[in-house]
Amino acid sequence: MGQLEDKVAVVTGSGSGIGKATALALAREGARVIVAEINRESGEETVRVIGRQGGHAIFVKTDVTREADAVSLVKAAVETYGRLDSAVNNAGIDGPAALTAEWTREDFERVLSVNLLGVFLGMKSQIPQMIAQGGGTIVNVASTMGVVAHPAIPAYVASKHAVVGLTKSTALGTVREGVRVNAVCPGNTNTPIMKAMEKHEPENFRDLMSATPAGRLAEPGEIANAIIWLCSDASSYCTGHALLVDGGYSIQ
Repeated sequence: MGQLEDKVAVVTGSGSGIGKATALALAREGARVIVAEINRESGEETVRVIGRQGGHAIFVKTDVTREADAVSLVKAAVETYGRLDSAVNNAGIDGPAALTAEWTREDFERVLSVNLLGVFLGMKSQIPQMIAQGGGTIVNVASTMGVVAHPAIPAYVASKHAVVGLTKSTALGTVREGVRVNAVCPGNTNTPIMKAMEKHEPENFRDLMSATPAGRLAEPGEIANAIIWLCSDASSYCTGHALLVDGGYSIQ
């Protein structure tokens, strides 16, 4: 029996990378998964993989910046599986690489809209359902850049710091209602973005690796394992925590 047997979990941005690995891991642990993704093709592929592995999942096309989509996502979970036990708010973007003064307002607002507003709207819809049914767990995917900084991605850094703060504030407001809210802060992970950097910007990729004490990228499954722990009863006294999974990057 898995750690999340018969639980119901939503994962946003689960068509690739950390989100997909998390959806697959949740299913392996016995959860029924709602795959929430703006890209229908990749989201439906995640559902097919879960099915081939013997799990249960449905796809819900979701733009996390739309409150109506956040509401519909929770509704789909409840209508299909009867409840919502865990939510992983993972969807995010990084935006262009440029110093603060070189950013456009439009690009800055877009990053904050997906990375921060998307998490807020997700929790705004998830929390009432969890309270009504007696409890639940929420994991917001922040970043190592939620606790440290980088000059070329100011909007990303700002959004992920804000996600950590929002996680802590929300946790204080829900802990006595049975809803635990935590964040995971991944370091550089072997996702399509990193693979593209290695191919097209090999010098920057080498610099990134030299700055990572572990000397390698994290695998998406390693981040998913941390998320599973935060969703499970094994972390039952943990709330408002930002769990760093970054190969030592942030402690230098």
